[in-house]
Amino acid sequence: MLKPPVLLIHGMWSAPATFDRLRPAIEAAGHATHAPVLPFHDRPASVPPPAELGTLSITAYVDFLVAEAGKLGTPPVILGHSMGGLLAQLVAARVPHAGLVLLSPAAAANSQAPSLDPARALKSVYLKWGWWEKPTLPDAEGARWGFFAGVPDADAQVAALVWDSGRVFGEMALPFLFGNVTRVDYARLTAPALVVVGLEDRATPPGIARATARNLKGEVDYHELPGVPHWLFHDPVLGDVSLLLTAWLKRLT
Repeated sequence: MLKPPVLLIHGMWSAPATFDRLRPAIEAAGHATHAPVLPFHDRPASVPPPAELGTLSITAYVDFLVAEAGKLGTPPVILGHSMGGLLAQLVAARVPHAGLVLLSPAAAANSQAPSLDPARALKSVYLKWGWWEKPTLPDAEGARWGFFAGVPDADAQVAALVWDSGRVFGEMALPFLFGNVTRVDYARLTAPALVVVGLEDRATPPGIARATARNLKGEVDYHELPGVPHWLFHDPVLGDVSLLLTAWLKRLT
């Protein structure tokens, strides 16, 4: 039996390279992978961002990903990391899908879990007036503390960050001020789901993953990883995540 493809959705300030070390395990399990790059995320931070990126809404990302899912020809497993975890839910509410994998998911408007840690990690964004309508990029200090704490190649990961939309950041961080466009229709998310989060996640704290898992309507396989930060793609954490994912995929099919 043909196994469903896996649609991989990267996070904010990130690119498909996020999944370079995870894709081989998925493909070895017999699943084709497709990792599209979100609009304007295909250029390094050293290149000035287009002004229109700053006002791009998360709905534009979702529309783009719905079109990408339609190219796969069969309902995929939709996997997302960080903002990609939120996008995965919003896309899954609109397209047929075989399952949902949420790694360190960002909060929907209706799966909030207040914490001061993200504000500390991203203060360099918040403190620039007009950030909600400009391209944004966190500073290295905040990224190391919030995203890549304890990650061996943290400097390389920081250097790989790209510009992203200030409006999207606002829609996620302050949904009530931006029309609650990140609200997920959880009644439509009835497929099996895998949710994984590190207990030391300072960017999308574990409370978000817990709230998300409670809201999902299908069977949920939920895991909290002690001592693990937001970034899940370094050794030895990657091995644990790969094992959880491939075991779940095997049960799914």
